[in-house]
Amino acid sequence: MDKKNVLVLFGGCSPEHEISKISVDSVIKNLSEEKYHIIPVYITVEGKWLLYDGTVDQVKNIAWEKFGTPAILSPDRVNRGLLRIVGDKVKTIPVDVVFPVLHGENGEDGTIQGLCALAGIPCVGCGVLASAVCMDKAIMKMIAEHIGVPQAEYLEFCREEIATPEGLNEVAKKIRYKLGYPCFVKPATAGSSIGVSKAASKKELESALPEAAIYSEKIIVEKAVVGREIECGVLGGGMDIRTSVPGEVISAAEFYDFDAKYHNAESKTLIPAPISSEETEEIRDWAAKIFKAVDGKGFARVDFFLTENGIIFNEINTVPGFTSISMFAKMWEATGVPWPELLDELIDIATR
Repeated sequence: MDKKNVLVLFGGCSPEHEISKISVDSVIKNLSEEKYHIIPVYITVEGKWLLYDGTVDQVKNIAWEKFGTPAILSPDRVNRGLLRIVGDKVKTIPVDVVFPVLHGENGEDGTIQGLCALAGIPCVGCGVLASAVCMDKAIMKMIAEHIGVPQAEYLEFCREEIATPEGLNEVAKKIRYKLGYPCFVKPATAGSSIGVSKAASKKELESALPEAAIYSEKIIVEKAVVGREIECGVLGGGMDIRTSVPGEVISAAEFYDFDAKYHNAESKTLIPAPISSEETEEIRDWAAKIFKAVDGKGFARVDFFLTENGIIFNEINTVPGFTSISMFAKMWEATGVPWPELLDELIDIATR
């Protein structure tokens, strides 16, 4: 069997850089070296691409800046591949498929996907359009509204609107009258709950808005929803879309923020989620409809709230976490698709 050359990209120029470095370890450990030549390339926070030539089991331990070799993905469709640069010599390493394990901006937002499209190299996961619209919470909310998905009331603002004390006060006033307290303030184009705050007063709101603006030009403010956090995995694309059993997140904090996700051992997950068969079916149905609405391909994790009044859509992630505690792979494992098989399927979908 001919092995596929799989270029695994990780790190990246986003606040989720460190999460990507944790995710990639799980991905590489579960990619079969009998089926694939694994080509790990680390993208530094500054944006430098470094190829590692050693054994894949050492990826998370090496000093990349010291031992990595400069390399770039060529947009040349005729000589498709990774250009390894040593001094004035350039070698092309053929690439059959790119597997981006990149979270957030410049990885999950259509930029890497666009580079792969230019190069004519298949890319695991959603394409340019789906990646871009799902990364932007404001655009995604418009799509959700169009297809009739229940979601929390929200307002959208831009960074410039809160750039002055007068502007900040005016925005806070609008939020108070239209949404009330408590509310959630989120950067529109960030993930892993980075920059997300819960505001229960004007003082907290006026602190939360500038914090969110650090990470995004656009800010989303949502009316607080009281409910259980339920997630669902999606695989496939087009007419062939499958969903996993849903899982429930039990946060150790007031809400599932960055610290609760990655640093607090008291947070836990329940898979399958202890919900009724009717609720399970509805969540899986909505997850598939949302994925199809954005022309999704490959995979995604769709997040909901289960409230007294029914199911409410929260967000969709087109490159969900692959850390040892991340929900996506765990939900598919509980659905009967173990890690290695899941990664095989993602590569198969990308290269069909």
